[in-house]
Amino acid sequence: MLFPLTDDNPTRRRPVATYVIIGLNVVAWALFQRFGFDPGFSESLCRYGLVPGDLLGTIEPGSKLRIAQNLICQFDGETNVVTLVSSMFMHGGWLHLIGNMWFLWVFGDNVEDSMGAFRFTLFYLLTGLVAAAAQIATDTTSVIPMVGASGAIGGVMGAYALLYPRARVRTLIFLGFFITTVSIPAVFILGWWFVVQLISGLPSLGRPGGGVAFWAHIGGFIAGVLLVTLFRQRSSNTIGGT
Repeated sequence: MLFPLTDDNPTRRRPVATYVIIGLNVVAWALFQRFGFDPGFSESLCRYGLVPGDLLGTIEPGSKLRIAQNLICQFDGETNVVTLVSSMFMHGGWLHLIGNMWFLWVFGDNVEDSMGAFRFTLFYLLTGLVAAAAQIATDTTSVIPMVGASGAIGGVMGAYALLYPRARVRTLIFLGFFITTVSIPAVFILGWWFVVQLISGLPSLGRPGGGVAFWAHIGGFIAGVLLVTLFRQRSSNTIGGT
């Protein structure tokens, strides 16, 4: 297991958009998801999570899903496109939130530095939408609410891998009971992350159910690689890394 701690890649300006996005995720966790406590938490999954079958109208109106012991999500058949965005700011638990925000903290500042705050925000949202589309395509009738910033952050990671492949990332490595840290090139750890998502996602194709939205991660990463050259500022000479 590899976990990035920090990178040796200074920025030229303060990553305001990255700070704001992290802040919005934390605020959403506190105000709408009640710090993970029910009934507010479970209600947030029903109300703000992205449900492919409900979004596309591929499930019968009135379909139900028990989300908690005392809470059932009932889908009315009305398309709620707002969940395409709101789901990016919802999370399934403390570890989900902290892990996502940590990855965004490590890799987001440099990608924002290459684009500027406004372009980075658009890039983040767009890759998040592509990530959602990729996951929806694997099961268009799913009634499982999809939540998390992982798809958009996958886009940030894909952009980072292309912009700064040789940047050194201080990484925590777990080898059984042995734990150590090493500094490795970004392209290695991000490439490893992508391969893990791909290997984990392939068995889930065609199989309904919940769990980790691996194809959102994959779709977001690929979108980040493909779109980064359109969003980075031309004056930012970053391709090739440092």
